[in-house]
Amino acid sequence: MNIALFGGTFDPIHRGHLNVARAAAERFKLKEVWFVPADIPPHKQKAPVTSYFHRYSMVALALVGEPDFLPSLLEAPDPEAHVERRPSFSIDTVRRVKAGLRKSDRLYFLIGIDAFREIGTWYKSEELLGECDFIVAARPGYSLKDVVRSLPKALRPSPAAMRNQKAAGLLELPGVRLHLLPDTHEDVSATQIRAARKRGTALKKLVPDSVAEYIRKEALYRGTLQKKSKREIRRGGSVVKKPTQAKPA
Repeated sequence: MNIALFGGTFDPIHRGHLNVARAAAERFKLKEVWFVPADIPPHKQKAPVTSYFHRYSMVALALVGEPDFLPSLLEAPDPEAHVERRPSFSIDTVRRVKAGLRKSDRLYFLIGIDAFREIGTWYKSEELLGECDFIVAARPGYSLKDVVRSLPKALRPSPAAMRNQKAAGLLELPGVRLHLLPDTHEDVSATQIRAARKRGTALKKLVPDSVAEYIRKEALYRGTLQKKSKREIRRGGSVVKKPTQAKPA
């Protein structure tokens, strides 16, 4: 079975995320796509981020009616932990998932080109790229050459090796396989959505209706990002637990 992990901040999840996942599922015959909101995104530790429980709730709402897309708690905060929370490193998540898969399963990591351009700065990026196939979702003007330039220096192929690549949109290196997913023509960003919300602009063209309604009811993105209240922590802690197995909740 082909499975893809689609990680991110999802602050909030939007129609662009869903369209990328649909395109990847069709092209790579994915039976499941696990949407994995990060508790503490490593590259956004100093930036304000909406609470995990709000972001996970919006992901779960957005995936209703998408039977092959699953909201995952793999990077959920542990409500019983008594130590300082650490960033959500993708390599830890990937290895946890692989430990629970069957030999016949094939794991992919789905990522947008903007995030992939920073892959060289990620924690243990070279090891991560060797753990599973990567699907890089492109945007207008991007090509496989841009993917190559984003690789850690130790993994960048020579011009001769690039000429020997046999399949369009596929980069095969020793221990590394990268696939370029063509542009899905969906120009939506979470930053755009948060800005629209502050202006009072309708969001239903940018996010699923259920997510737009959740944002309205919870008064999200109206100014400063919401912090977790004691009530929310209790509510989230009773439901959100970090799973001990690799399957998503």
